[in-house]
Amino acid sequence: MDHRRLTVNCSILFRSLPLHQRPQAAREAGFDAVEFWWPFESAVPRDSHVDAFVTAIGDAGVRLTHVNFAAGNLAAGDRGLVSDPRASGEFRDSVDVAVGIGKLLGTVGFNALYGNRIEGVGADSQDHLAAENLAFAARAAATIDADILIEPLSAIPTYPLRRAADAIQVIERVRREHGCRNLKLLADLYHLAVNGEDLGMVLSGLTDDIGHVQIADAPGRSEPGTGTLDLAGHLRTLAAEGYRGWISLEYEATRPDPFDWLPGFAWGTT
Repeated sequence: MDHRRLTVNCSILFRSLPLHQRPQAAREAGFDAVEFWWPFESAVPRDSHVDAFVTAIGDAGVRLTHVNFAAGNLAAGDRGLVSDPRASGEFRDSVDVAVGIGKLLGTVGFNALYGNRIEGVGADSQDHLAAENLAFAARAAATIDADILIEPLSAIPTYPLRRAADAIQVIERVRREHGCRNLKLLADLYHLAVNGEDLGMVLSGLTDDIGHVQIADAPGRSEPGTGTLDLAGHLRTLAAEGYRGWISLEYEATRPDPFDWLPGFAWGTT
């Protein structure tokens, strides 16, 4: 996989630095592209906060390839607003903000975390709302030729999308009911592996549906080489199947140089 297709998740890496210094740190580490989880404290940040974020990306000379929509309080266990009837308006507001940022910074994908199941709210009702909100987001993203990404997650029992097939089912529903074609699977190899997926089957069988890939080793969610996943082999599979998208480094740093594994990593070719 071409090193020029790497993007660094600056919400999980460079955590010792203030958020607005992280794009420059990624640049100094040799990368041209970054991504972030939702980088603001609220779904509708102040214009000055948006401007400061955009300026930090621009001044560092990197591209913002991907960004999450507002997803609630991640530290408290929230995992998205898409299917939450209490926060549907917040989600849509964050779509407008994110797409506006993406238009300025060359963003190609927006991660729409689905949201946890809510006690007392029917799953069918949540799924219907999710389809409508994802269609709203997809239409907005299409105006800048970007994709909406649907991600299976691990560790949160109330998050309903656990396997690649769960995300594909959501994508197909939005395509079928709303005619939106720019929804793709976000294949986070760590989450999929922890949830028991056969990564070889997913990557070879669903390549055309994959819009973005994130990597971390398992167990531990740390640098490649710290766990048992054959990440190099899986990325070679993707390359052989024709994947030409971005690869995100989204892992917890455990060493002074969290990128010291890169020189000897057998990416394969594109």
